[in-house]
This record gives sequence, C-alpha cells and structure tokens, in this order.
Amino acid sequence: MEMRTPLAHARGLGPAKSGCTSHWWAQRLTSMALLPLMLWFVVSVLSLVGADHGDYVLWVSDPGNTLLLVLTVVTIFYHSEQGLHVVVEDYVHSEVGKITALIAVKAFAYLGGIASLLAIFRVAFGS
Repeated sequence: MEMRTPLAHARGLGPAKSGCTSHWWAQRLTSMALLPLMLWFVVSVLSLVGADHGDYVLWVSDPGNTLLLVLTVVTIFYHSEQGLHVVVEDYVHSEVGKITALIAVKAFAYLGGIASLLAIFRVAFGS
C-alpha cells in the first residue's frame, strides 16, 4: 500500500520531504579530494622520518606544503562532520539527543579545524 501521493512519488521525495543531494555530493567530493591529499601527506611524513625539529619547521614553512596542509585539514574536518551528521541522524532517535549530538559534532569540527589551522599557521609563519 503506497502512502505517498502520486506527485510525491514522481518527485522521489521520501519521508524527509526533500530531494536535496548536496549533502551526499559533498561527502563524495571530499572523499575524492582526500585520496590525493592523504597520499601526499603520508609520503611527505614518511620522507621526514628521522628529521629534527628544524626540518619539520622548514617543511611546514614551504608555501606549497602549507597550502596542502591547510587543504587537508579543512577537507578532513568537513568530511568527518558530514559523515558524523549522517550517523547521528540515522542512529540517535530522541530529538533532544539528536540536536545535542549534532551541535557537539559541529562544535568539534569547527574547534578542531580552527585549532589545527592555527597550529599550522603558527609553525609556518613563526610565533
């Protein structure tokens, strides 16, 4: 027995009453962006094994590495926030718990991202 109207069925609208796919696309695009960024990061860090603190500072201070580090941090925190948002919406059933968890997820993403960016900029531009 179909509970939706023919118009809703034609539009493909489900229980959420929206057919927006921007959240889905954001997760896919950030995951595709993270593939080369994480490959670059892992290779770069492995090349620095055994280096001293000054070598790390020089590496972070390089403009290309600074830019790629910033892109990596922003993409990681945005992607994780998007993914955790879906997990909370799917598995937290109480409305108060859901809103609280969503606020906590967003706060973690913003605060963690800002703290990471500040650390990168502090090392890259000196303190």
